[in-house]
Parts: sequence; C-alpha cells; structure tokens
Amino acid sequence: MTILIKVLQFFLSLSILIFVHELGHFLAAKAFKTRVDKFYLFFDWGFSLFRCKKVNGKWRFKFFSKNVPDKYTVTEYRDAAGKKQKNYDPIDLNTLPEDDWRRSDGTEYGIGWFPLGGYNKIAGMVDESMDKSQMKQPPQPWEFRSKPAWQRFIIMVAGVFMNVVLAFAIYIGLLTAKGEQYLPTTEVNKYGIAVDSLGYELGFRTGDKILAVDGKFYEDFSKIPLQIIIDKAETVEVERDGKNVVIELPEEATRLLLSTQDPDFISTRYPFVIDSVADSIMVDERMEVSPAYLAGLKKGDQVIGINEIRTPYFHDFRNTIVNYKNQDVKLLALRGNDTVVFDMHIGEQPIIGATVKSLIAVKDYTFFQAIPAGFSKTISELGDYWKQVKLIFNPKTKAYENVGGFISIGKIFPDTWIWSMFWRMTAFLSIALAVMNILPIPALDGGHILFLLFEIITRRKPSDKFMEVAEMVGLVIVLGLVVLANGNDIIRLFK
Repeated sequence: MTILIKVLQFFLSLSILIFVHELGHFLAAKAFKTRVDKFYLFFDWGFSLFRCKKVNGKWRFKFFSKNVPDKYTVTEYRDAAGKKQKNYDPIDLNTLPEDDWRRSDGTEYGIGWFPLGGYNKIAGMVDESMDKSQMKQPPQPWEFRSKPAWQRFIIMVAGVFMNVVLAFAIYIGLLTAKGEQYLPTTEVNKYGIAVDSLGYELGFRTGDKILAVDGKFYEDFSKIPLQIIIDKAETVEVERDGKNVVIELPEEATRLLLSTQDPDFISTRYPFVIDSVADSIMVDERMEVSPAYLAGLKKGDQVIGINEIRTPYFHDFRNTIVNYKNQDVKLLALRGNDTVVFDMHIGEQPIIGATVKSLIAVKDYTFFQAIPAGFSKTISELGDYWKQVKLIFNPKTKAYENVGGFISIGKIFPDTWIWSMFWRMTAFLSIALAVMNILPIPALDGGHILFLLFEIITRRKPSDKFMEVAEMVGLVIVLGLVVLANGNDIIRLFK
C-alpha cells in the first residue's frame, strides 16, 4: 500500500508538471498565431487513450484509437548518385471524408498511454519527434520556423517560465495555509550540534555552536549542511568551549560529503523531552502496544538514561537503544524534579513509541505577506538547485554517482498522502524541471534557446539540417543522462 501511495503521488505530480510546462509552450505559440498540431499529456506512440479535435466546426472525440495518418505521402527514390532519398507529397485534403481529422488545421488534444511526459507538436519546428515531412515543404506563415527569432525565443522559454510560476504559486499557497517551518539556529545553539565520524574528520566537534558559514549566518539551521556542500564552503565559524574557532574545511570536503551514505555529518542536539506517547506501533506489519505506553511514560517526561548509560540528549538515546534489541531495560526519566525508573522491553525494532519535543518553529504569513516570501523562496530554490546541477558536471566531486532517476524521485514522497507534503514536493520538482530543461543541450528547451540567442546576436539562422543533427545528438545525451540516473537507482537497490 505504501508503494502504491508513493507511485500515485509521483505520477500525479509528474502529470501536473508536464501539463503546466507544455501549456506554457502552447499558450505562447497561440499568442503568436503559430499552429500547434498536437497538445498531449503522456506519449501516444502507436495509439492514444483519448483524443479530441474540432473538425468542420464540431468537436469530435475518440477513445483508445490508433494514431491518425499524416497529411503527407512518403515515396522513396534514388538520386543520381544512387543514394536513397524520400519525397514528401501533401495529400489533397478535399479527397478525404468530411469527418477525417486531417481536414482540420486545429489542435488535436489528447492523453497518451505512456505516462512519463507529454509534448506539444508545433508546426514547422524540429523537435524530439523528428518528423521531417512538414520540414520538407515550403515554409508557411503559421509555422514556427517562419516566425521572428524573438517570438520563437519566447515560445521556447515559456515552458520553463511556467514551471517557475507554478512553484511560485504553490509556495504562496503553502506559506499562506501552513506557514513556513524552520529550525532556528539560535535554538540549536542552546545545546550545540551532534557530530558523526565524517563531521569529526572535517573538524567539527559535538557541542559546537555554528555561528557562520563563510562569514554568513543562517537563521534556519537545516539549510547549513546543504549550503556547506553546494557552496563548497571553505570555513565554518563555531563557538567551542566558550571560544570562537574557525574550521577550515579541506578541498575534498564536498566530495566526501556527497559520497557518504549518512547525511547527518552534523545534526541537532537536544534533550529527549517526550511530546506524545503512542498507544501502539507497527511491528512486522502488525500493530502492537508500544513499550512507552506499557511502561507508563507521559508527555513532558525527559529521558536521561538506559540502564547505567546516561543519554542526556536525544541523539545519545537513539545511538544507545539500538544495542538493546529484544532485551529488558530500565529507562531513566525526569518527571518534574523526580527521577523515575521505568521497566521496559525493547523489541526487534529499537523504538519505544514516543515522539520527541521538536525545536521546529513556524513562521505564519498572510496572503499578501506570502507573495514576496514565495518569490524569495522560489529564487532561492532555483539558485540552490542550479548549484547542485553544477556539482554533477564537476568530475572532482563525483556528484554524478549520486544522481537519481524515477525511483529516487518516487522515494521523496511520503508514505502517507499528506497534501501539504505533496505540493511541497511538486514545487521542488517544478524547480528541478525548470533548471534541467534550461540546460544548453539540444533536444531540451535550453538547446533551442541557445541556438535562438545565436541567431538573434549574429542574425544567422542555423539550417534545418543542422537542427536535425543537433536534435539527434541532444537526444543521445539526454538518453545517456536518463540511463545514468536510473542505472544509479538500480545499483543502489542491490547494495
């Protein structure tokens, strides 16, 4: 059931993102009176689940139908050098039946059967469909290739623009409805940080209080580990035993942090004050009474030890309890001013069924306050994701080994359907799609935009033949990236 929920969230989010992206291209093309032959959610190779089109003034609908034949007949011949060539001849539309879809120049809207993407087929444009039939005919005024370069530029950038707008709109809605959760660095610094072996190797110590990263103070502590990685930070200033210490990070810090399987090289340290006690927990797909409930723990109790081992902070308790699977233990806790001992049995899963009082704070926004805050968050997310992409293409960091495909994307969605989390993940993926699509790779929007910028600056338009070759090269690159990302996912499954 958990996997099904993740899959449904993934496909719904992907559908929204693709629809909005392609809608951007579609609306921009229509604004400049450019014909759009097809507007599809998902791919319709061979046949479609649904299609509709206006023919002779009437909307016509088809379900589970094969693709409509093209408006051209293709004949092959050999030229004087004996090389095989193709000739594309337009069909006389007047000879077709009245209800034949080819008689209409309107847009065909549909839903394909392969649920990973979608597309616009814009007339007179070399795209991933590699349909050369129309390109063999003389340019028409309603075709993409006949429009001024600045109009074609807007049409191409509109998809990415719409994904950014979508993220902006989602952030406004989330900030208005839920506010913004953050982990105040000032609260974390009351107790200092917890450090694992990699954090220790980099120069951090348990109990350090982080003051600045490369001279910048971060109000939200949860951003600090990511910024150290993506900004390739050189120094971190901390307070240690009442003195300010500057930690100089080694050059290979980013590579080490990306290669580790444990992202908590620095984490928060705080007392284990119980916020709630669950009456039952899930064990091997069955519900059992939780150890905390059986022992009599209550909200407000502060756990300070297991048997003879002191656990003043939650991370101490978490690291210690794993050593007591299937054992009886004595749990020490403070209740008011008294120290209370609880007899408890720890099962195969080292959990007791109690939640810890969090340091998370919430900043509330009105709708009008959420607009500038949402804009700032969108720009910040764009910048951070762009930095992460640059790391992927830097061989020294070996970040390409951590690139994930569809499995990794699916895993970021929660096990239960929580709408606020769903929209937060959708906003993040919308930012990711915008950044990846703007990369200057042929077959992506960024490749077309690059060639259009070249045309605007030099006033020289690349030939259709060049664009076809570039599109093929781009498709190979994109396919390679897809294989790399999903290949990494498959390798991780067997580790």
